[in-house]
Amino acid sequence: MGPHPAVAAIRLAVRRVLHDLLNDHTPDATPDAITDEPTPPLLVLVACSGGADSMALASALAFEAPKLGIRAGGVTVDHGLQPGSDLRAEEVVLRLRGLGLDPVESTAVTVGRDGGPEAAARDARYAALDAAAERHGAAAILLGHTRDDQAETVLLGLARGSGIRSLSGMAAVSGAGGRYRRPFLELDRQTARKACMVQSLPVWDDPHNADPAYTRSRLRHEGLPALEKALGKGVVEALARTAQLSRDDADALDAWASQAEATVRDAAGLLECAKLYALPPAVRRRILRRAAIEAGAPAGSLFARHIEELDRLITGWRGQGAINLPGKVVAQRQGGRLVIRQG
Repeated sequence: MGPHPAVAAIRLAVRRVLHDLLNDHTPDATPDAITDEPTPPLLVLVACSGGADSMALASALAFEAPKLGIRAGGVTVDHGLQPGSDLRAEEVVLRLRGLGLDPVESTAVTVGRDGGPEAAARDARYAALDAAAERHGAAAILLGHTRDDQAETVLLGLARGSGIRSLSGMAAVSGAGGRYRRPFLELDRQTARKACMVQSLPVWDDPHNADPAYTRSRLRHEGLPALEKALGKGVVEALARTAQLSRDDADALDAWASQAEATVRDAAGLLECAKLYALPPAVRRRILRRAAIEAGAPAGSLFARHIEELDRLITGWRGQGAINLPGKVVAQRQGGRLVIRQG
């Protein structure tokens, strides 16, 4: 008799990602690429909080990786936001080692305040994970985000009015060089929890996930249930599907903007307003956003309203003065050119 359906589902999801990683890291079969040196096995880490999603992911990685000749390790991040968080991190390390993962480590971070508590914690966590990947030479880090997390991310983006890229949610592959992989984006949260239960894996439920002080928590426990009550079951699946469709559209528009950007700059590299005006708004605004970031505006602080103000210098020119953008960047129209630079 095979494994429980929930266990089979999480293992299949991880197996697919591991196969992708092996394909991505297979040396070219060319004479120049052939050496006498053996290729070291890939190392894949799992980011584990001790919750059901990441524990299910850790168990699937521990089961699947050895069969493919891949080393499997784990890292847990201690945000220091709750009493006893260091003890919780030590317990997670023991559980990961109990699954056979190696190397395993706990890393403590200091959470700042920029962007609010959730964003600050996320920034600190990813910085720690990046450092762990570099330290151990890991090919990838697996993250336990599920379809439910994806649906929540889409709704949060919709509430912010951030555009189609925000509605794209989380990518299955992201980070520098495709470092971060999310195998569970097509699986629901209950599947992960069920997999832990049938394998007798202890899990830790973060009290922050039920704290109404946090936006995502309110959305999870109040917003989504209200939507399902009003619209019927299937809302989570529909939102996750919206994320994928939006990502496809956003990727296509980004590619279009990349190609068009070279055609709207003069010999000195300045943006020509007349040529920008001729582009579709979605393409033009992508070019403007990229130009602002290249001039020094922090991407995380550059909002839709900033891009709209920039766009008005192109489409609603009435002789208005310079526009101040985040990062002390200034944009102004001069002689039919859009000049964006540090102020």
